[in-house]
Amino acid sequence: MVEGAVTVAVFDVNIAGNGTANVMSYLQDEMQPDTDAMAPLNLGDLDLTTNEFILDEVDIYIQANLEDDLVKEALKTGVDLRHYSKQVEGELQRIEQASIKDYIKESQNIASLHNQITACDSILERMEGMLSGFQSDLSSISSEIQTLQQQSVSMNVRLKNRQAVRSHLSQLVDELVVPGAMIQVIVDSPVTEQEFLDQLHELNNKINFAKELSFRETLACSDVQDIVDRLKIKAVTKIREFILQKIYSFRKPMTNYQIPQNTLLKYRFFYEFLLANERTVAKEIRDEYVDTMSKIYYSYFKSYSGRLLKVQYEEVADKDDLMGVEDTAKKGFFSKPSLKSRNTIFTLGQRGAVLSPAELEGPILIPHTAQRGDCRYPYETLFRSQHYALLDNGCREFLFLSDFFMVAGNSVLDLFNSVMGKTLSLFLKSMSTYVSDCYDSIAVFLCIHIILRFRAITTKRAIPALDKYWKAVLELLWPRFELILQMNIQSIRNTDPQKLGVLDTRPHYITRRYAEFSSAIVSINQTFTSERTHTLLGQLQVEVENFVLKMAAEFPSRRDQLIFLINNYDMMLNVLKVENNKRGQPMTVKRLRASSSSSRPGARSLLRRFCPLPLVA
Repeated sequence: MVEGAVTVAVFDVNIAGNGTANVMSYLQDEMQPDTDAMAPLNLGDLDLTTNEFILDEVDIYIQANLEDDLVKEALKTGVDLRHYSKQVEGELQRIEQASIKDYIKESQNIASLHNQITACDSILERMEGMLSGFQSDLSSISSEIQTLQQQSVSMNVRLKNRQAVRSHLSQLVDELVVPGAMIQVIVDSPVTEQEFLDQLHELNNKINFAKELSFRETLACSDVQDIVDRLKIKAVTKIREFILQKIYSFRKPMTNYQIPQNTLLKYRFFYEFLLANERTVAKEIRDEYVDTMSKIYYSYFKSYSGRLLKVQYEEVADKDDLMGVEDTAKKGFFSKPSLKSRNTIFTLGQRGAVLSPAELEGPILIPHTAQRGDCRYPYETLFRSQHYALLDNGCREFLFLSDFFMVAGNSVLDLFNSVMGKTLSLFLKSMSTYVSDCYDSIAVFLCIHIILRFRAITTKRAIPALDKYWKAVLELLWPRFELILQMNIQSIRNTDPQKLGVLDTRPHYITRRYAEFSSAIVSINQTFTSERTHTLLGQLQVEVENFVLKMAAEFPSRRDQLIFLINNYDMMLNVLKVENNKRGQPMTVKRLRASSSSSRPGARSLLRRFCPLPLVA
């Protein structure tokens, strides 16, 4: 490559020295074929020595070199290109020698550099190998990571599946396995211990679970079925003995049966367990309880009612103790003694206190205590005590039956009737006997309102068990009350003024009886108003007014007639006014007339005849 450069340089110098002619001469010499040295070549289309060769490109090349500054300088100075070429070759040789010396001089450094380069090349080669190894390792690690990721996903799926299976299996195993602690507690512990009750709940769950699995035909169920059945039989036996023992304790004399009832309510799950697993035993216990409590209630209320009748007033009203009967009426030899004064059966007095809230729901009477104190009571007080005891025990029994035996609706009503049916029949029979021979209308009316208030109490407590009984009692009392009132009305209608003895202008005892009686009925009838009662009182008022006018007609002088009328009406107004003042409702003549029946033409005509001027209170 150096020699080519020298040739070009010599060529350029020669051109500069001889001008264009020299250049052309040189080119011609150079282009002469050396016939001795080379053989002719057949280049075909590449042959440039043919006559067809065009020197246009060569001329362009030469022209471009002539314009070069160095070539122009050589042509101007006239330098001999050959001499200059040799000179250049010599300089090149010196430079080459100097370069060789420098190379030799720096040979150690060059060798050291060569060694360093070789070492670096070796290190780089090792590093390349290491990096290649790292690259391959990373490739393998990447594939391993992908493999591990796939394995992780697969393991996660399997783990979830196993956990799901384990949860179901663990629940299945827990429900099926019967621990030794359960067996020991069910077999050895008393039923009153809380631990027994807890294990009984667990046993009930296992029994239900075993039943469910038996429907699915699970083979694992057969392994524990025998143990569960034995534990169930043991638990049923112990529970049956415990409940029957509590029921039998009711039969002991002077036993407060509410205490064992509360104990049974505490262990109400026992009956639920029997009902779910041994219905025969559950029915036996229910029948035994119904039979026992039915006898207890019947015996208790029969004894209590009999003892209450011993503290009733001996003097009672009979069929002759009517409003229109004379006080001096004689009776036969074999007739029972009558009241000392008939006015007492038409007067309310303190008898109305039995309807006050404090008395109505107060403590019941204790017969032997009353006998010891020689106390006597009217029938309505005994009736209140008897039926309040029935209400209290009936409500408690209804709640116990619905809670312990887990019944509701018509089922609990039927069960209640099985327990209390004989007692209620006893009460109705006793009431029927009393009512058939009772002529005390105020007592009957007080009993009616006692029942109405007790019915409101049971309705408030949401206890429908006694509704039919209340209805039956009212169906006995209302007709009797109406009958007694009709008898009094008829007695006044049939009264003959000429047979009542000496005439007197003072208020007549019959009008006083009416005033006291109507005031008592109106006072009782305030809370539970009855149209039937108002109708009967209207009829009674018509008859009393007719009686007063007939009695006034018996007086010969008009003055005595007016005095008699004024005294009787004034007495009736005063009685009604006093009674209404007790209730905070003052009575006026206008109200008295407004309360009278509108269909009284006979009474009004007599009043106009004997008393033409209006009466003023």
